[in-house]
Amino acid sequence: MGATCPKMLFTSHSNNSNRIMAIFSETELKEFAELQKRYGAPGASLLPVLWHIQEKRGWIDEAAMEEAAAICQVPKAHVRGVVEFYTMFFDKPMGKYHVQVCTNVSCMLRGGEKLLAEMKSKIGVENLATTPDGMFSIEEVECMGACGGAPMMAVNETFFETITNEEAHGVIDHIRAKNEIPTPRFVAQMPELSEAANR
Repeated sequence: MGATCPKMLFTSHSNNSNRIMAIFSETELKEFAELQKRYGAPGASLLPVLWHIQEKRGWIDEAAMEEAAAICQVPKAHVRGVVEFYTMFFDKPMGKYHVQVCTNVSCMLRGGEKLLAEMKSKIGVENLATTPDGMFSIEEVECMGACGGAPMMAVNETFFETITNEEAHGVIDHIRAKNEIPTPRFVAQMPELSEAANR
C-alpha cells in the first residue's frame, strides 16, 4: 500500500491508530509518509522512524515498538529484532550522557578494555547501567566505525578518538561541571595533519 496520506498508514492497525495519532503530530506523520514515499515501501523506513521515536522519548519500549510496527506496517517481532540488533537503539532508559567504549580488535589492542574499566569506575556503574541521578550510562560496544582512531569512546553522538585514560576522565569531569559535552580534539588519519591542526 502506498503512503500518500499519514492517516492511511494505520488503516490495517485500528487498535493502535488512536494512540499513535495522539502521540505524533500531523506534521510528524506527514514526515513519516514522505519517508515512505522515498523508500518505496513502508517497512523500509523503519530505521529512521525508530530513531525519531528514540529522540522523542529517549528509549524504545514495547509500546513504542508497537507504534513503529503500525507506522511501518511490519510485525512487532521484526521491530524488536531491529531494536535488539543495533546498539544505537535503547530498549530501556539510559542516561542523559550515554558513554560508549569500544573494545573491538583495534581498540582492544590499544587499551580499550582498560579504558572501559576506567570509565565504569569513574562513572560508578557497570555495563548497560545508569547512575541513580540519570546523568550517565555506559555501554561496551563492539565497533563504532572509528578503527583508525583507536582507542575511542563516544558520549551520545560525539566521538573521542585516540583518547587516553586521563583525557577520558577529563571528558567526564567536564560534563559533570558544565552539563555539556566538550569539543573533541581533532584527529586526522595522517599524523602530519593532526600535528598541524593541534598547533
